[in-house]
Amino acid sequence: MELESEVKKTSEKVEVLDIEQERITHSIWLERNSFRIALISTFTALAIVLGYLLAYIPNIELFTLTIFLSGFILGKRDGMMIGLLSSFIFCYFNPFGSSPLPLLAFQLFHYSITGFLGALTSDLLQRKKSFKPSEDLYKFSIVALLGIIGALITTNFQIFSSIIHVLTFLGSLDKFLPYFLTGSIFTAIHIIGNTLGFIFILPGLIQLIRKMLY
Repeated sequence: MELESEVKKTSEKVEVLDIEQERITHSIWLERNSFRIALISTFTALAIVLGYLLAYIPNIELFTLTIFLSGFILGKRDGMMIGLLSSFIFCYFNPFGSSPLPLLAFQLFHYSITGFLGALTSDLLQRKKSFKPSEDLYKFSIVALLGIIGALITTNFQIFSSIIHVLTFLGSLDKFLPYFLTGSIFTAIHIIGNTLGFIFILPGLIQLIRKMLY
């Protein structure tokens, strides 16, 4: 009898864990194409609006964070789509003028990959026991990972966009280092700003949106 009781308790625990895992990784809302399209449109519009609102504040932006968040919530395909659409509209119809074609092509690629990375990060975190959206995401292991990812995404953007700018307008990579160092203060502001956004803003938004959808 004791053995049967223990087996029953173990079975109940496993069942509860399976139900919890299914609840974490499954959303009925996201299975509805109409709702998913609405979310894609909302994320795209939000990224563009935030891009325009902060356009006049040098190197402070929530554009990258919004696209990353969209991929985290909606997955690889939709995250890349949102990155592509929002970056095309924002970069082509930029208040400071449209990006030259080589830079525009890089921006479209970069922000599409940003949405893709958001989805990859979601897949990675869901395998970790410390990732519990129903509780608290402001744990060191999670915010440290998000902060590092935010810093790497922004650093990558700054370096490669500068290389493309130098090749397009100055014609030689020899001038890259002086050009890059000239804007180092603004580069640092951009990297630090996005890193802090990924640490302090992103976890709360992930938790809020997942509570609404799951």
